[in-house]
Amino acid sequence: MKKVKTPQTVDEYISGHPEEVQKRLRDIRNAVLKVIKKSAPQAVEKIGYGMPAYSFKGVLLYFAAHTNHIGFYPGPAAIKKFKKKLTGYETSKGTIQFPYKKKIPVKLISEIAKFRINENINKKN
Repeated sequence: MKKVKTPQTVDEYISGHPEEVQKRLRDIRNAVLKVIKKSAPQAVEKIGYGMPAYSFKGVLLYFAAHTNHIGFYPGPAAIKKFKKKLTGYETSKGTIQFPYKKKIPVKLISEIAKFRINENINKKN
């Protein structure tokens, strides 16, 4: 069995998926980066736990491609805050599933990213 190499960059991660999935991953990445550029330009994009991750004053969020959906991991407070806007999506304590059969909710992803940046800026140490 061939060992799968862990991607070292977000570009490598995205390019390792089928084209139709790559577009969705890029849509999420671009939505997050647009908010980061404006609200937290010091944020870092990296690979964490084998998936794209963003950090600024702590972890902001992760996302990853799965068989039937893209998992978006903004943490429990974001799920609670956006509960009404997330109806129609599978969620758990800190996860949202964006199924491949639905359009990626870019505006909502941007709102969640902004919420997470503000949450990290305002957290008590």
